[in-house]
Amino acid sequence: MNTVDLNCDLGESFGAYRMGNDQEILDYVTSVNVACGFHAGDPTVMRKTVQLALGKEVKIGAHPGLQDLIGFGRRNMNISPQEAYDIVVYQIGALNGFLQSEGGSMQHVKPHGALYNMAAKNKELSMAIAEAVYKVNPELILFGLSGSELIRAGQAIGLQTGSEVFADRTYQHDGSLTSRLEKDALIENDDVAVAQVIRMVKEGKVLSQQGSDVALKADTICIHGDGEHALSFARHVRESLQLSEITVKSFS
Repeated sequence: MNTVDLNCDLGESFGAYRMGNDQEILDYVTSVNVACGFHAGDPTVMRKTVQLALGKEVKIGAHPGLQDLIGFGRRNMNISPQEAYDIVVYQIGALNGFLQSEGGSMQHVKPHGALYNMAAKNKELSMAIAEAVYKVNPELILFGLSGSELIRAGQAIGLQTGSEVFADRTYQHDGSLTSRLEKDALIENDDVAVAQVIRMVKEGKVLSQQGSDVALKADTICIHGDGEHALSFARHVRESLQLSEITVKSFS
């Protein structure tokens, strides 16, 4: 029987601005990636998100991003590998403080947005991120795009890795995600998205925008928690996986 983790980005509200369905979506996922204050989130949001996830017994990971609140961490920045190392260590430490104060522990680290996509293709950047995670805690799992440089970097340094696939994103022939600047980056039809997910888990393949199959490994599926129909989509994905005899569970 196939087994997969179901993860979601949470804690992306900031001050008076509210984003996502954090409390409700926790009923359908097995891991969450909590924003650490650089691309989204703030100390109060981080604390509340940790408390919510621990209350639902959902595994928690750090979601470090570029220091770009206005751009939500989705704009590329020309940072050095040393800078990448520093911001990842810093953000892991911030979330870990809240986890320890609430009696919890961290399961994984998943870079956010532009940092994630840059590291997927840039070997030096991915090695810096993997080193940051390893030096903070070698027991942490590094989440990265399936088949990416980030996964290879994590494996090379000795981390357990989680090869991630996306429920509602389209793919290119090289296994990368279609840029959000392109009109076909997101899959708007829920049934099409679910069919893609099931095929990725069961067959290890996804159909690219160029019409060719791309081989990939699906350890964890990302669903986004900030869309207009995020909650109903999360429920639909979870139920469809179970109906397809795919067990949904966290790594731990």
